Amino acid sequence: MSKSDIHYLGIRHHGPGSAKRLVAALDTLRPTQLLIEGPADCSELMSMLADSGMQPPVALLAYAADNPEHSIYYPFAEFSPEYQASCWAMRHQAELHLIDIPVGIQLAGNKSDETEDGDESSETDESDESASPSNDDHPQLFEDPIAVLARLSGYQDSEAWWNDLIEQNHDDDLAIFDTVAQAMAALRESITEEHPSHSRDLVREAYMRREISRLSTTTEGPTVVVCGAWHVPALQAQHSSKDDRALIATLARKLPASKLKSTWIPWTSPRLAQRSGYGAGVASPMWYQHLWDQRENSQALEYWLTHVTQALRNSGQVISSASVIEAVRLSHSLATVRNRPSPGFEEIREAVIACLCFGESLIWNQLETQLLLGHAVGSIPEHAPLAPLLEDLQKQQKRHKLKAEALDRELSLDLRSEAGLGKSILLHRLNILNVPWGRITDAGGSRGTFRERWQLSWQPEFAIQLVENLVYGSTIEQAAGNRLSEVLASEHNLTQLAETTQLALEAQLNNAAETGLVQLEQRAAHTSDALELLESIAPLVQIHRYGSARELSLQHVGALIDRLAIQAALALPYACRNLNDDEAGHLCRSITKAHQALQLAELDSELMAQWWHSLQQVIEQHSSSMQVAGLCCRLLYQAGHLAAEVLQTQLGKALSPAVATAEAARFFDGFFTDAVQRLLYDTVLMTAVEQWLLQLQEQEFIEHLPLFRRVFAALDASERKRLLDSINRDHSHAQSTRQIRTEALASWPEQLQRLGKLIQRDKTWHQ
Repeated sequence: MSKSDIHYLGIRHHGPGSAKRLVAALDTLRPTQLLIEGPADCSELMSMLADSGMQPPVALLAYAADNPEHSIYYPFAEFSPEYQASCWAMRHQAELHLIDIPVGIQLAGNKSDETEDGDESSETDESDESASPSNDDHPQLFEDPIAVLARLSGYQDSEAWWNDLIEQNHDDDLAIFDTVAQAMAALRESITEEHPSHSRDLVREAYMRREISRLSTTTEGPTVVVCGAWHVPALQAQHSSKDDRALIATLARKLPASKLKSTWIPWTSPRLAQRSGYGAGVASPMWYQHLWDQRENSQALEYWLTHVTQALRNSGQVISSASVIEAVRLSHSLATVRNRPSPGFEEIREAVIACLCFGESLIWNQLETQLLLGHAVGSIPEHAPLAPLLEDLQKQQKRHKLKAEALDRELSLDLRSEAGLGKSILLHRLNILNVPWGRITDAGGSRGTFRERWQLSWQPEFAIQLVENLVYGSTIEQAAGNRLSEVLASEHNLTQLAETTQLALEAQLNNAAETGLVQLEQRAAHTSDALELLESIAPLVQIHRYGSARELSLQHVGALIDRLAIQAALALPYACRNLNDDEAGHLCRSITKAHQALQLAELDSELMAQWWHSLQQVIEQHSSSMQVAGLCCRLLYQAGHLAAEVLQTQLGKALSPAVATAEAARFFDGFFTDAVQRLLYDTVLMTAVEQWLLQLQEQEFIEHLPLFRRVFAALDASERKRLLDSINRDHSHAQSTRQIRTEALASWPEQLQRLGKLIQRDKTWHQ
């Protein structure tokens, strides 16, 4: 094939204007072969882009089978020129090949870099339009050559420059590609070739030239090369085969074919804004999607402003139709003043802020992410080649009717229903595999009952995180169970063992759960650490309660709870001695959680008697931390195991002037943290606290003011008002009583005189 039959069309990755022009140019040239910039060893997957089940955004994922974290993504949006070119090739039965350096070589290079430099980056940045600066004379060139051209043309926004050049230019479709190639050639002349990023580009371009030369001889008819505009001058220039072979020889060795895996995965619109694969990110993917959708519509501006207006109204803003009309006019006026062919995104944004946000940029900023990034998630055909775990996930999503969405979504599950329980099990198993699609939001609330609340948000990187777990099994259940068993086998902390075992039971991984229960029994027999014992009780009680909702076999859990409760009770008095404030606070939190769990566990009276006795010991021994003693005192009083008169005596001792203010404050902290509401109706507590606070010196009160604020912050506005009213009422009553007594004493002489006269009159009458 002659060189004249090869046409080079330089595009901007993910550019809707480039995609529109490219499709028009292909319709004109009618090539029999399309060569597209992309990893050459993934060509066979490109035909799937035209499948009806493929809904962008999607990404081509390639990874090393024996080390999945070494991976490369190549994302495609509907407005990506490469996507449109691939679909065109499938529609017109044209041959389609990718011509860039194979993924196998790139991943081998990544491995070499990790070995030599310790770099653990999992994503190769194949930057076509960006790299690092080469020298001080051209500091921005490698960042983005389009940005350089935009600044030279008087634009601050490179996107606006590109859109004006591509979309608004009235040249024919082939001529515009020639113009872009000439501009890139001028830029490349000023590059320092010694720069590492430029050297990498030279190798890639040598490889692509070789592929173009090889493939162009295999078919009759025109061949079209679609690549980043930056590469066009280098691909068109004359280079000797010997020089190209020398450059290609510098590439890292190729990975064995059996170790390379590639597939399609769903992508999200927010992730299109990040640099990956082609090295090009779209700052405003939903704006680009709008440009593509409305590419033939003369009222595209009005459609976008209507969309923005609806979003503002949904957020509570009142926007009139007149304001929308004014925004349209202002957009055109700004474009005219700036000598631009039509309003670009910069002009439209300024018009929106001025006319629809009433000059308040904060209103726009609050909606900018939603409007520009969106929350679209792509989908791939069911017959697409998938890694086993990805394939299993797709089946599970379909079975449980869980749709992957990039936007945060709340999900409430009833574990008594088969559907709710199935969704819960899947989400728990994915979390075990470090795929946090769902995050449980009511931990410590309704857990242990029949309901769960989740916050769902799918991210594309979850696919590769799932692939990384292939070493544990080929299904989600198998991989989660094996991974959790491995964790349990190496865990020695009793608390972590209990929490991990709880997770195994929630995910219905019975083998892992059995391993965890055995480990718990063994570890409990060899520990006397009070913190470990206390913190292991709550998860075990949750496990025991979860059994009713999840139909689990928990024969040993009840006995294990009894055993740990006794051990914790025996160890507690010794753990309360000689603690600093941090240690005391930690122990208080552990005691509180364990106490709440034991109340729910409904242990027999003898076991609970041991617990109450332990709390009493903490109060009585002088070496106990005052904060812990305060907490134990309150727990006993709340449960009715401490009489009111005994409590009054205890409070009198702990909060007396004879006790250092700092120690009294610690007792106050332990007693009233999370229980300050009792002051609203308990006069014994109210009197003791009031007397203590009144006897504090001003400086002492100021020093402990943060503590008081923290404790009383647990009261809501109405409760604070009730407390203040109660205090004021008591003071008013006391003051009134004192006033009556004072007045009575002051009038007593006069009363005596009157009484004496009355007695004298009575005496006279009798005579």
